[in-house]
This record gives sequence, C-alpha cells and structure tokens, in this order.
Amino acid sequence: MYGSYTGRSRTRKRVAGLRTTGTAAAVGAALLLAGCSGDGDGGDRDAAPTVSQQPKAKDPYWVNPEGNAARQVAAYEKDGDGEKAALIRKIAEQPVGEWISPDNAENQVKGVTEAAAAADRDALLVLYNIPHRDCGQFSKGGAADGHAYRSWLDSVAKGIGDRSATVILEPDALLHLVDGCTPQEFHEERYDLLKGAIQRLKQQPATKVYLDAGNAGWQSPDALYQPLQRAGIAEADGFSLNVSNFQTTAVSTEFGKKLSEKIGNKPFVIDTSRNGNGPYTGGDPAESWCNPPGRALGEAPTTQTGDDLVDAYLWIKRPGESDGDCKGGPKAGDWWPEYALGLVRATK
Repeated sequence: MYGSYTGRSRTRKRVAGLRTTGTAAAVGAALLLAGCSGDGDGGDRDAAPTVSQQPKAKDPYWVNPEGNAARQVAAYEKDGDGEKAALIRKIAEQPVGEWISPDNAENQVKGVTEAAAAADRDALLVLYNIPHRDCGQFSKGGAADGHAYRSWLDSVAKGIGDRSATVILEPDALLHLVDGCTPQEFHEERYDLLKGAIQRLKQQPATKVYLDAGNAGWQSPDALYQPLQRAGIAEADGFSLNVSNFQTTAVSTEFGKKLSEKIGNKPFVIDTSRNGNGPYTGGDPAESWCNPPGRALGEAPTTQTGDDLVDAYLWIKRPGESDGDCKGGPKAGDWWPEYALGLVRATK
C-alpha cells in the first residue's frame, strides 16, 4: 500500500488517491444543494433514492439520500436488477463524508447541516483546502493564501452554525510538514492555520474537530506527536487516521493508541470505508493506491467501537468512487458501479 513507500514518492502516490475523495465529495455536496446530486458514470438521475437513516444510537451521522450509491440503488431497482441493488444498498445506507469545495462554502455547509438536522442526525464534513496543498503535486490547489483560507474557514463555520457536525480537518496537511514534502518556508503559516482552524471551528457550540494524522503506514507516532501539539491538537476533539487508505482497523487502532499516549490520551476516529481486506500488495507498487482490486468494505460507520479511545469508525472516503483513470477506472471522483460492487462482494 502507500505505506510501503519511503520519502516523497510515497507521498505522491498516497495523496493522489486522496484527491479522488475530495473531488467527488465536493461535487456531490454542491449538487445536493442544487437538489440534483450527480452520480458520475453510474445511477439514474431520474430514479428516486430509496435509502434510510441508520439507528441514531449506533450511528448518529447523516445518510445522504441523494448520494451516488443511493441513486445507483434506485437505477438498478428501476431496471429490475434486485441482486445488484441489494449489494449497492450496503453502501448507500451508510453515512459518508461530505468534502467541502472552495466555492460557496457557507451555502454548501448550511445545506448539508440543515439536511442532517432535519433528519435528526449529525453532519460529517471534510475540509481539504489548505494553501500549497499536496506540495504542488497531484492534488495541488487549496486556498490562495492564509488570508483566503481563514475567510473560507469562517464561511464553513458560519454554515455549520449551531447544528451538530463532526469535521475531519485537512487530510495530509500535517503529514506533509513531517515528511518534508511541503517547503520549509510554508511550515510556520500552516501550523498557524491548522491551529486557528481548530479554534474557529470550536467556537461553534455543537462541532467536533479531528485533525488528520495520516495512517499507520506513513510516518510514526514519534515523528507525529510534536507536530500535532504545535498544530493545536490540545484544543481539538481528537485526530483522524486512515483517510482514503487501506490499513486495517486493528493496525490503525494500535498505531492510534501509541500516538494518543504521546498527546494527552486524545481519542481518534478511523476511516474504515475500504480497509476490509487491508492494503493491496500485488501488481505495480507504484499504483497500489489507485483502484486496487480485491479490496473490501471495512466496519460499518458507528460510534459504538468498544474502545474508549476510538470515538468512531467512519466512511470518510466514498466507497465506489474512482481513485483515477487506472486499472480500467473512470476519471478521479467519478462513480464506478463495478468497483462498488466489487467492494461489497469482497466484504466478509
């Protein structure tokens, strides 16, 4: 998997996979607000979604009834393909992260959080807009500068208001400071922006913030704890692990506990969206991050993890959306029903 690489080349491959989720989710959120969530290359825009929320006590997060998987279920049912509809429903009826795009952030977030509140659920948001994102590589972009980022972050916070939300803050941003990918000249600003983001988001009365800390195959707890402290982890609710990655839940939990011990026993959340079979070790290792075959869904999203330090298993990456145009997949972010079916069929 990505963790098998060393140095900057590993970073490139790992973040290229992450780019998919950010693009797909941001587009989905924007279309949701327009009342017509898109479905990439799969699903029928005219087919009415037919999914419901999970029991709140087990999983308090909102299931988007206009998501790609939900529309694919409706399309299969419309075509009379009950077998495939039942398989994709296993994805469609689970909550996934809503990645917020740079434009119209306040309206995006307001739309998502209001829909979640109307369903008596919490919104799950992912913020991925830090300046100099991805060191100018595959997922380059982000806010133009620190001022623009603070303004965007303020819009996000206003969009949340007093509604319940959990925020996964800036996947990879901290790790790229640790691995040397982000030029040294930007380090001080990024630490300041991450710390300020936590402080601003925590002004919202019902918002939880988890600062991203990479995955168990990328860097070590010893390399991470001081940067996390500098980035303001003390004021956050915890940290996130395994975003868009495939490290197993057991490995991620062990890694998270070692890291937690070094930062005041902070709890953490784990992305379990595609980690059911662990990392991919076949084929060209340079493309192990991109649409790896034989992967499976991991634990369903829940806050009942049985571990006091693990606040939740979450599907931060959207299962079934392509990592990029490799291994027969469509472009990054497009819904790929064949891959989604493969994830479900491989799930034990």
